Amino acid sequence: MTNPARDGGAKVCVAWREGCTGNGELWRIMDEVARTEWWESLPAGIRDEIDGYVLQDSFLRAVRVVVAVGLVAHDIGVGPAQLIVNDRYRHYGDRVARTPESPLDLESLTYRAAGCAGRIAAIEAVWDGDTVHDWFVRLLAVTVDPAGDHALATVYWSTAARYLGENEDYGSRHLAAVAAERAGGALAARLSVPFHFASPDTPDDEAPRWQP
Repeated sequence: MTNPARDGGAKVCVAWREGCTGNGELWRIMDEVARTEWWESLPAGIRDEIDGYVLQDSFLRAVRVVVAVGLVAHDIGVGPAQLIVNDRYRHYGDRVARTPESPLDLESLTYRAAGCAGRIAAIEAVWDGDTVHDWFVRLLAVTVDPAGDHALATVYWSTAARYLGENEDYGSRHLAAVAAERAGGALAARLSVPFHFASPDTPDDEAPRWQP
């Protein structure tokens, strides 16, 4: 299927592949050839803007630009935009200034916790997610006097894999949950406070929070 549109006076056709899932739902995907052709049809200034965000490791900003210039004209929504931006990440490889991942070692977490205002009453792990990282876990220090949540670490799948290594099998559990439970539990033990993770086996960003 093609979706003809006009961009800067030049006619651009975006090719989609279509099919059905086992339950009858329609899927559409913009293949790599079509993504490359669409990318090369963009004005140099737009390409430079997107690549600038990629080189800064600003994935979401790059995706927003792709959607802004591609949605109306070529039906390029968030899904295809993510594929296009991912192509640019692969193009630049190690030249991308990657955002550092949170350290999960006990000494680093302890040092981070020491900077929290207020008395730490608990260490808590809560689920979160976005279209870039899928599900991940945030480690928080929950304080009283004053009350508040203080971010200690964000545990993505890649963060968890680096922390846990490859020597154990965690079954169907999400690696971020395993790593957050291990690191958060160790920190809570060092600080002599409770560790709370309401849904360690199933991602749930509406799971009940810790209550004093």
